[in-house]
Amino acid sequence: MTQETHQKVKATHLKRNAYLYIRQSTLRQVVENSESTKRQYALRHKAVALGWPEDRIIVIDSDLGQSGASAADREGFQRLVTEVSLGRAGIVLGLEVSRLARNSTDWHRLLEICALTDALILDEDGVYDPAHFNDRLLLGLKGAMSEAELHVLRARLRGGILNKAHRGELLIKPPIGLVYNSEGAMVLDPDQQVQQSLRFSDIARCCGSSTIRGMPAPMYSGDTTGAKPSMGVLRSSQSRRTSGRH
Repeated sequence: MTQETHQKVKATHLKRNAYLYIRQSTLRQVVENSESTKRQYALRHKAVALGWPEDRIIVIDSDLGQSGASAADREGFQRLVTEVSLGRAGIVLGLEVSRLARNSTDWHRLLEICALTDALILDEDGVYDPAHFNDRLLLGLKGAMSEAELHVLRARLRGGILNKAHRGELLIKPPIGLVYNSEGAMVLDPDQQVQQSLRFSDIARCCGSSTIRGMPAPMYSGDTTGAKPSMGVLRSSQSRRTSGRH
């Protein structure tokens, strides 16, 4: 820690709690990107080095597996904002800005509240005081870059999907009654009960019945013990099967 960093941390900050916010965007990242999660938890050591006792460091990790694009579904972030608003936070810790928010509105709201309640912000690069113009300017730039990064990532993913679709190699979840064979082609489900249900849809349509009574709905993964199929589902399935659209 630099001398400038220690100068920003005052006794008034140390009297309050340190809040360590931890987030990963998806559950898959939680499982596969374990090093990132470990690095986030390790930030508590920086709080200790600045003078916070272990029992005053509160870890908020309930948003693991939640996207940072919005605060609407992030209970952990909402709790963090509430604690800061009540003046209970002396410092907010996050590995990087993108862990806290990838939305400029949510990020600047947190900065504004931190400035009003005299709460510091710490990331992997250093300690910032949102009440100081230079620090707030830098934090604002980091927030803008974090939001732009999300836009770029989405554009890359969408471009890859569209490119694969143009080549005819994009695999989608097939409608009920169709499956992929070993060669990757979409074919009629070999399950005879599924085929029978699809054939009976023609009879039900002619009779004007809303459901096929006594016939279990064909399900994925070979499960044919589900609820009765509705005419809308069966018509859609057969239309796609006969027209070749998927």
